[in-house]
Amino acid sequence: MSITSHGGEAVTQRRRQLPTSEELRIWRDFVETAEALRSELASRLQNESSMSPGDYTVLLALSEADGHRLRPSELAATIGWERSRLSHHLGRMERRGLVRRENCATDSRGAEIVLTAEGADAFRGASIPHLRAVRELFVDALSPGQLTAAGDLAATLRERLDTSRGRR
Repeated sequence: MSITSHGGEAVTQRRRQLPTSEELRIWRDFVETAEALRSELASRLQNESSMSPGDYTVLLALSEADGHRLRPSELAATIGWERSRLSHHLGRMERRGLVRRENCATDSRGAEIVLTAEGADAFRGASIPHLRAVRELFVDALSPGQLTAAGDLAATLRERLDTSRGRR
């Protein structure tokens, strides 16, 4: 859409590019509901397992990785965190015995983050109540069609974000 200087036409064309009132209402509902859901899940996770959502995210990624180990850069990319944030968080998790750093077997200059037995136990202990909460608050709240639509919506938004970040 081109912007011209014919009086109000430029303003009208620019306004068409902004969300409508209804689109903004839907956007706010989406964001506020997603945040309320995330907050409730985080609260339950903390209360039931003394684990933060960040801890759970790191432990999930390591539990799914080959050999339950990843290089820090791979772990950061997997969970979508900046490396500095991950480094600070891993330090706290190391002090609690959930993970440890080991020299990389394939590169003597590098390190790997390894899931410890204590970390695996903590993850297993947190997973059952966490997955029950996901079922209660998300899965059971939606009909099968709504759940499919939510999956389609998430995939579409993720694809747009990946494209805008140049990941495609």
